[in-house]
Amino acid sequence: MTTAVRATPELAAEADARFEGIADPVEQALAVLQWAGETFGDDFAVTSSMADGLLAHLASRAVPGVNVVFLDTGYHFAETIGTRDWLSSVLPITLVNVTPPLTVAEQDAEHGPALHDRDPDLCCSLRKVQPLATALAGYVAWGSGVRRDEAATRAGTRVVDWDAKRGMVKVNPLAAWTQDDVDAYIAEHQVPVNPLQEIGYASIGCAPCTRPVAPGEDARAGRWAGRGKTECGLHL
Repeated sequence: MTTAVRATPELAAEADARFEGIADPVEQALAVLQWAGETFGDDFAVTSSMADGLLAHLASRAVPGVNVVFLDTGYHFAETIGTRDWLSSVLPITLVNVTPPLTVAEQDAEHGPALHDRDPDLCCSLRKVQPLATALAGYVAWGSGVRRDEAATRAGTRVVDWDAKRGMVKVNPLAAWTQDDVDAYIAEHQVPVNPLQEIGYASIGCAPCTRPVAPGEDARAGRWAGRGKTECGLHL
């Protein structure tokens, strides 16, 4: 199913006002996802970092067969790839595995080895931001698992927003969720979770730029630790 609905900032703002008032986090997330599926059809996809299967699980309930975009950067932990394969085998989703134009070896040859240490912004651009832009060019709307409580940079996240950089509607079904909401849903529905979470990885990205966090530390403190970097650029 495709859609002729035109994505506009006004459409996003109207939808955000409609769904922001839903108090129950699960009801809100499912309502937003169902609206996106009904409004945009095959022109809607969600992204997943495979830290867990929460967004994919919710999206598959609201939009069975939904496209789930995964950025296969070439630097992921084996546990993350395993979580991707696990989710795609147990949920009614369509996995869209996106790879950068250059392999890690080709990037090393062109830019020098360990670019993630010398210029993490460029590495993220080459292996995440640009590949996602190419992948999303085929859609009208996309969804992410961003939550307001994850970081100060995400505190103003809207449930439905306008992605001006890409000219798309962006839905954030988990925007208002807390960690307690996440834990409760995962436990109730036995949602697959990346095994790295059990050993302190609160936010999981590429292996060279992710470390476990200490008790009481911010959940995203383990991303690009010591590099003065807090976001990869996908959600800005």
